Amino acid sequence: MSLEIESTAGCTPRACTPRACGVTDAWNVVGDRWTLLVLHELFLGVHRFSDIQANTGAPRSSVSMRLRKLERAGLVVRQRYCERPPRDEYVLTPAGQAMGPALRELQAWGETYAR
Repeated sequence: MSLEIESTAGCTPRACTPRACGVTDAWNVVGDRWTLLVLHELFLGVHRFSDIQANTGAPRSSVSMRLRKLERAGLVVRQRYCERPPRDEYVLTPAGQAMGPALRELQAWGETYAR
């Protein structure tokens, strides 16, 4: 059995498109600095912005941007409570909860190989 390999000769960077890849798709959602740490905090049961910010050590603006991006991606929902002052909590959606095994594996890998 022979494999045919498509030649890329004469292919300019704009004309070639990368192959579809789930890793790339996932990276586009969670690959920003601080995003995985924000998700990790939510998995640990931390729901308030100020606690997420304090526990990650990320700048407030970064946490805010990451939470908004995770909301747009459907991994997190913001729940607003009618209190004075207003209070928001962030909760993982089913799509966000589905990241749990990947985060646990990444954590295990880090504890084994990245120390």
